[in-house]
Amino acid sequence: MSKAEVHQRVVDSGVIAILRGIPSESATDVVRAIAAGGIDTIEITVDTPGAVEMIRRVSDEVDDVVVGAGTVLDAETARAVQLAGAEFIVTPTVDTGVIEMANRYGTPVATGVMTPTEAQTATEAGADFCKLFPASTVGPGHVGAINGPLSQVPLVPTGGVTLDNAAAFFEAGAVALGVGSAIVDADAIDAGEFDALTETASEFARLAEAHR
Repeated sequence: MSKAEVHQRVVDSGVIAILRGIPSESATDVVRAIAAGGIDTIEITVDTPGAVEMIRRVSDEVDDVVVGAGTVLDAETARAVQLAGAEFIVTPTVDTGVIEMANRYGTPVATGVMTPTEAQTATEAGADFCKLFPASTVGPGHVGAINGPLSQVPLVPTGGVTLDNAAAFFEAGAVALGVGSAIVDADAIDAGEFDALTETASEFARLAEAHR
């Protein structure tokens, strides 16, 4: 897909499911279960053992999902995940080298920010989205506080997003949400209960549809 198409898929989905620290052998089952619930944008964090190979395998084996890489801290890692098939990149901080690498090869990038200054810096450097992180620290009101003077900045709250607060983040103006353990339940994965992931993903998908 083109950069514009991937960007639109993220916006249309409204939820990015974040896979961190899951067993490599479970990755495709987890992604298929989440996609069955209506969430087709998946982030695999590079601090997960075997993450680069996991990105490659999920990209090759699971149809109709957009797979990205998260917790990307430097340009070298950004290039490695691009070559493995990552279709978007997510950072926890503002790193202009990662943004430049993403833009050089046409990969959308969501850059971690907390303040208006960081959001403006990331946007001017070429970030496609600003990942408001950690969102649970500041709450939904922080979305509107940043978008008040910076309405052009597309915010993706991440970190502590749950079914209880997702609607409030959407109503505050979030273009999408990054959701980790609230969807990717480690206990359910260990037990092989992938239907539980599908059900939770479907609840988040319904919230995204209803509150944006």
